[in-house]
Amino acid sequence: MKLFLSLLAVAAVAIVLSRSLKLSNRYERAPRELSEWNSIDKGIDPTEDTP
Repeated sequence: MKLFLSLLAVAAVAIVLSRSLKLSNRYERAPRELSEWNSIDKGIDPTEDTP
């Protein structure tokens, strides 16, 4: 029973810490600017000239 309570307490502390601490901006999934490589993923052809 003590083992269960201690595991529960550790899990609760880990969840609280993971919610309060945020990853830095370099780990963002969405790029801020659309580069040529990312535009290919969006279906935009970077070889076409835009008027």
